[in-house]
Amino acid sequence: MRAALVLLPLLLAGCNWFSPAEKPDVEARPEYAACRREAERSPEVTALGAQSTPDWGLNQARIGPQRQVLLNRAYRECLRRSGLGLPGGVETLRTR
Repeated sequence: MRAALVLLPLLLAGCNWFSPAEKPDVEARPEYAACRREAERSPEVTALGAQSTPDWGLNQARIGPQRQVLLNRAYRECLRRSGLGLPGGVETLRTR
């Protein structure tokens, strides 16, 4: 019984030894940040921003998802032009 109480903390501490190491945040690199800034300034995103009416909720409900799709598209295009890998999974998530 006493041996089990002594070994229990050691066994619990050993559970984390074989877990995979954390991956570095790829999007924290300056090249990815530059593409984020370029996507924010893309003509499509700025044209959609000109249609925005912040006080009108229905307008924001329509423009918000469209803006996210345009931002993702411009970001991916910038990454492709720069020769950088796309971060994340297979497809970007879309809100419904």
